[in-house]
Amino acid sequence: MDTFQLTQGWMREQFEKFNHDYFGGGLPEPRLSLSKARTRLGSFSCKRRRRLLRTELYDFTIRLSTYYTQTERDYQNTLLHEMIHFSIAYTRLKDTSSHGVIFRGMMDNLNRKYGWEIRVTGGKLQPREPASRELPAAPHVSQEAMRLMLALVTHDGRHMVTIVNSRYAKDLDRRLRSLSEIKSYGWYHTTNVFFRDFPRVRSLRGRLVSAEKFKELTSEGSLTSLVTLP
Repeated sequence: MDTFQLTQGWMREQFEKFNHDYFGGGLPEPRLSLSKARTRLGSFSCKRRRRLLRTELYDFTIRLSTYYTQTERDYQNTLLHEMIHFSIAYTRLKDTSSHGVIFRGMMDNLNRKYGWEIRVTGGKLQPREPASRELPAAPHVSQEAMRLMLALVTHDGRHMVTIVNSRYAKDLDRRLRSLSEIKSYGWYHTTNVFFRDFPRVRSLRGRLVSAEKFKELTSEGSLTSLVTLP
């Protein structure tokens, strides 16, 4: 399979073209970024705030993952998938679910009328590099800026984040796997200023955050390991 090197410049060029061709030029340009997510090929997100008597949406973001080996056509289909989500949110349509009647109608129209192969799920894909059981090294940035984030979800619905001293990461990972109250957890490298005043812990302690904040922090971080427990 011919692979393709994804860039933000390509994303911007394709977004402008698809916006013009399929969405009537009605979508504002979102923040376009790359991720190394293993659990999803792409994602769309936005934030909400109250303005007088209505809720305002802002900070629209589309991310595409570079973790898997894909062709340019694959990335185009994924980008269109996220643009459908963007269009539904921006026009304030109420769908029956995340991939409900409205989403599937728009997806089927693009596939049937223009020959795309947009799907609800990504199917089976091949990682660019073999997955390692070891926690990968952080990207090359200053030690002060880069932090190792642990993000976890409990079975009773709590979302927690913390910054871990990397020397103790493997010990904490082994402990996490034995805790029955943990539903899932992930290790991420992050430079988010939200963690500027967090200590680098050696034990299992962290800060409770909302599900929305949790999603934002994990989406912006660089995922290195994701574990789902029974």
